[in-house]
Amino acid sequence: MNKVQVSERGKNKLKEKYKQAGYTIATLQEAAPASEDQIKYLIGQQNKKVTAVDRFVIENVVNAINAGLKTNGIDEKLEPSDIVDNWYPDTIPTEFITVIDDKTKLFRGRQFVFDAITEFIQNNKSGYFTILGDAGMGKSAIAAKYIVDNPGTICFFNIRAEGKNRPDVFLRLIREQLTKRFDLQNVENDYLSTLLTKASGKLANYENLVIVIDALDEVDQDDHGNLLNLPMYLPDHVYLILTRRPYNSDDKRLNLSPDTKYQELDLREYQDNSKDDVKGYILEFLGLEKNKPRLEKWINQQHDLSKSKFVDTIAAKSENNFMYLRYVLEAIAEGFYQDEKLEQLPAGLQGYYESHWRIMGMTTKPLPKDKIKIIYVMCALKSAVSREMIVKYSQQDDLTVQEVLKGWTQFLQEQKTYQPPCFRFRFYHESFRDFLQRQDIVEAAGVSLPQISAEVAQNMAEGLTL
Repeated sequence: MNKVQVSERGKNKLKEKYKQAGYTIATLQEAAPASEDQIKYLIGQQNKKVTAVDRFVIENVVNAINAGLKTNGIDEKLEPSDIVDNWYPDTIPTEFITVIDDKTKLFRGRQFVFDAITEFIQNNKSGYFTILGDAGMGKSAIAAKYIVDNPGTICFFNIRAEGKNRPDVFLRLIREQLTKRFDLQNVENDYLSTLLTKASGKLANYENLVIVIDALDEVDQDDHGNLLNLPMYLPDHVYLILTRRPYNSDDKRLNLSPDTKYQELDLREYQDNSKDDVKGYILEFLGLEKNKPRLEKWINQQHDLSKSKFVDTIAAKSENNFMYLRYVLEAIAEGFYQDEKLEQLPAGLQGYYESHWRIMGMTTKPLPKDKIKIIYVMCALKSAVSREMIVKYSQQDDLTVQEVLKGWTQFLQEQKTYQPPCFRFRFYHESFRDFLQRQDIVEAAGVSLPQISAEVAQNMAEGLTL
């Protein structure tokens, strides 16, 4: 039997709402329908006869209470997930668990975004909602937070460096999640539009199907159709939340039916909302036990610097960019700016990249061409790569490669593999690759991107693996 247990929080919620809906135990028992013992169990009364109920009992009781709330003019809806922990099966692919954990670790605010999504879903029977923003403005973190806070959400994160940015990979992982949540059968060859139609047919009347797709700008797709072959039409109660960087009309690649609702929220237009979230993020970072002593020491070393002035100044320098905050606050805590004054800290994400590039000696004369070559080889490879392969592709010695990996550790994400066992490295964020490919940086570094790309391609042709 597919039985579930009600959480203590759920029992308290039901106890409150069934009364607001105008029910007694007897009338709710009749409306659901359910047994008297089941109702008593659900609202937290001591009952040794019932310690769990079938899932359909929860659904029946929730539907009855929602109908009563509506009749009494109360604009609120219960969902089974409010009553039972882990109501929805765990559908998040293993590949994205680390990403979601990392992005939500120090998440702060952004309530205006979630309110806009909620309003869009409430006001439209289906549709696309796109979150726009520059690199580092927190789009992926918003996507991850929504997934965590809304169990049952289906998700896909485009990650160029891992090759998870192609339509075939997208369709496979979305199909797996939909199959798991809705117990779909014989869908191995179904396209997305068919999958969505089948899944929507299994939605209860209190449910929506929400799919979050992050970093649409990182999709690798040769044809000229919709990115990831997203459908022009959506069934009722199906919503796709997309995140992407700002685009021009040629790069949008999302042609929809005139009847398909579409809305965009541009984070750049919400600077005032973001300022409070940025300051909250800084304060939270300052309060972390591992950072607190070192950051307070740095603040105390500055001339006449209060914590509030530190927060205000860093917030202003960040230009409301959360990636900047992550990098700069960690760099201060790790002693990277121990000799710098507050006013000397870089401004903006690009300013931070330039500062780090300079402090790491990449602009000294003569240029450290061996170290520069290593960084640009990693840029050209685009995927996670082991230290041994960086040595072979860059043709630099192991010690120099290790020194570069250590010096640039905050820009790199380390991934452990088991076949064969080793660590692989990739850039933490695509904006750093964008910085490396800036024309002025390329020229100052004295490198030829086509030549490095050709060398990498030649090594691949000769059988070097990543």
